[in-house]
Amino acid sequence: MIKAKVYITLKRTVADPQGLTIKHALESLGYQKIKDMRMGKLISIELDIDNKKDAERLLNEMCRKLLANPIIEDYSFKITGDK
Repeated sequence: MIKAKVYITLKRTVADPQGLTIKHALESLGYQKIKDMRMGKLISIELDIDNKKDAERLLNEMCRKLLANPIIEDYSFKITGDK
């Protein structure tokens, strides 16, 4: 069993209205030191696989096919543990 975290974020060239709204809300609460804010998604996955290389291949495939929209989003993942 392999555990992984998949991070999905909007590409830098894509506007992030949710991130901007949260930035403004935090500023209104007195947090004035925020230079930039971007929102994203975190997906935790447990794979019934024992081989890290196979897990990486499968994670890339899942991200390209469904989890991320390659036109507007970037993705990365980190294998956080096994067994």
